[in-house]
Amino acid sequence: LHTDVDRGEGRAKYILTGEGAGSVFVIDEKTGNIHVTKSLDREEKEEYILLAQAVDKVTLRPLEPPSQFIIKVQDINDNPPVFLHPPYRASVPEMSNVGTSVIQVTASDADDPTYGNSARLVYTVLEGQPYFSVDPQTGVIRTAIPNMDRETQDEFLVVIQAKDMGGHVGGLSGSTTVTVTLTDVNDNPPKFPQSLYQFTVLEDTVPGSLIGRLRAHDPDIGENAEMSYSILDGDAGDTFSVMVDAVGQDGILRVQKPLDFESRRSFTFRVEVMNTVIDPQYIRRGPFKDVTTVRITVGDVNEPPYFSQDPYILSVQENLPPGTLVGVVEARDPDLQSSSLSYSIDPLSDPEALFSIDPEDGTIGTSTFLDREIKKEHSITIMATENDSPSQVSQVGVVIQVLDINDNPPTLAELYKPHVCDNAQPGQIIQTIKVKDADVENGVFSIRSPAAASDGNFTIQDNKDGSASLLVKHSSFWRSQRDLFLVPIEITDSGDPPLSSTDTLTVSLCHCEAGGAVLTCHMTTGSAAGLSTPALLAILACAFSLLALVSLFYLQRRHKPSPLSLCEDEDIRENIITYDDEGGGEQDTQAFDMSALQPPQTGLTGGFFHPPRMDVLPRVPHQPAPRSPQPAPVDVQRFLALRLREAERDPVAPPYDSIQVYGFEGGGSSAGSLSSLTSGSGGVGEDEPIGDDIWEWGPHFRTLAEIYGAKRRNSIPED
Repeated sequence: LHTDVDRGEGRAKYILTGEGAGSVFVIDEKTGNIHVTKSLDREEKEEYILLAQAVDKVTLRPLEPPSQFIIKVQDINDNPPVFLHPPYRASVPEMSNVGTSVIQVTASDADDPTYGNSARLVYTVLEGQPYFSVDPQTGVIRTAIPNMDRETQDEFLVVIQAKDMGGHVGGLSGSTTVTVTLTDVNDNPPKFPQSLYQFTVLEDTVPGSLIGRLRAHDPDIGENAEMSYSILDGDAGDTFSVMVDAVGQDGILRVQKPLDFESRRSFTFRVEVMNTVIDPQYIRRGPFKDVTTVRITVGDVNEPPYFSQDPYILSVQENLPPGTLVGVVEARDPDLQSSSLSYSIDPLSDPEALFSIDPEDGTIGTSTFLDREIKKEHSITIMATENDSPSQVSQVGVVIQVLDINDNPPTLAELYKPHVCDNAQPGQIIQTIKVKDADVENGVFSIRSPAAASDGNFTIQDNKDGSASLLVKHSSFWRSQRDLFLVPIEITDSGDPPLSSTDTLTVSLCHCEAGGAVLTCHMTTGSAAGLSTPALLAILACAFSLLALVSLFYLQRRHKPSPLSLCEDEDIRENIITYDDEGGGEQDTQAFDMSALQPPQTGLTGGFFHPPRMDVLPRVPHQPAPRSPQPAPVDVQRFLALRLREAERDPVAPPYDSIQVYGFEGGGSSAGSLSSLTSGSGGVGEDEPIGDDIWEWGPHFRTLAEIYGAKRRNSIPED
């Protein structure tokens, strides 16, 4: 820097301020020369703005106004090209045409693109030829040859270089790698490696079992390699099936139906495989399928016998004698070398041994009498065993139905308890009875009352539907002295031969209101049916057991040792109760507990162990029988008969035996003791006169004074 004011006298001083002054740039105060103190980098700062001024050296007065100037940093090629996102990965379909774009790579240069060729880049391929090429200006990588096959090589490494100075000598360069993967297309059909597949399977193989696998080869991958298998033709029919596995590669061969070595020993058929996804662009490379032959040989095994039916349903009548034929089962050995068979009944299926079977011909018979009413149907298991190979056993179910015959007489359907009102009218239905029969009948029964045994009070009307009605014949039951009426019934079924039974209905006579509501009734236990022999035996056994029990109690009482203490055998009612306090007189009714003197309250009122007491009032709640209002005029004879019946059935109505229990009045009574034990044998003496003093004992002894005839001394006021 130089100013015109400076004439060499040494008065001017140069000052430099601004960006980098004093650090990057310095100025000579005397000469004004500016120097750089360090190397500059245009990529860090392209220019600096500075301010220069000349001042008086002594006074520091400006010699002229300050001036601004700019220092620009000139670029040189000192930065090589750099790729933005290395390394690069790209993919391209196999069999692509020449020039197919793969990826674009981009590099940058920090040098000044406006000055020279420092930032002008050129792209070239260092590695990857002749498969790929790169555009020198844009960096786009493309395929350089056609029909690249993924199955031959599926990955390529390409090295791309970027060089500045337009690619001339002396320029700086940078490089990067690009990994190019060839993606798969369906350009290869599946192929069977064998023209014939052979398998062997035993005849007892369960349907659904695996026989083997068919594997076709397809060099493609993914969905382009997925295949499907199918049976084209041959004698397989629906005996076998082939399906692709979960991966979509192998064909799974399975048995679909049971095999039989004796009927067919081998099968031959063709299987086709084809791709499930076909690209029309490569259809010219087809067909995308292949065919092979499959031969399956059936192996022989020793099979168990099999029955001609499964299950068997047979029938036999009930009550036939043992040995009756039920039916025949038949089994055979399916093997070529047939073996003789033996038949038997599984004991678990016939635990009661009701049936038997001929071991040679399979004839089933009964071993005992069968009763359909006990069990209508029997299920047994028949086993057929090969005599040459006892381990070969087959089973079959046999259902034996027991057919019914008329062997049970009809009976009443339930236990009936009919009653008749004393005001019943002729023709009134008092009970509808139903009939049941254990046999299989059509429901047609004959129900009647034997004329010889009928008492004329009731009649039986057959309803012809398995039921009958009990009707009243007259209306004078209120005059009857009987409480129960027996009505015999005869029931006959329609079987062949017909069976019949008799029963008896016990009808109770009841007193009813005019509307039919029962007031009082002597209920019965129902129809008097005859007892069977087992029931009679059971009753006799109970009676003998009870008699033995009574005898045992009696013998125990006779041989019972005398008690050690006199108090052990005493009844609690005979114990003497001792109290420490004195009685309160006749007005004291709460001081003593009189329950010990009362009869014990037990739940057994009567019976063998506790006979009913006849000396006290029965301890039952009094429930007076309801009495119906008598319509006018009153029938005196019927009224008296009704009241007499009610009195006889009332358990609390007098007369009854009773003993009155009186408690001790206490020592404070002015009357003293009334016992005759302390009196003289001669009665009342002169020194103990009884007479007028009785009136002084109080109003409770007024009647006694009148009996003695004592004279009243004074007038005692009435209470």
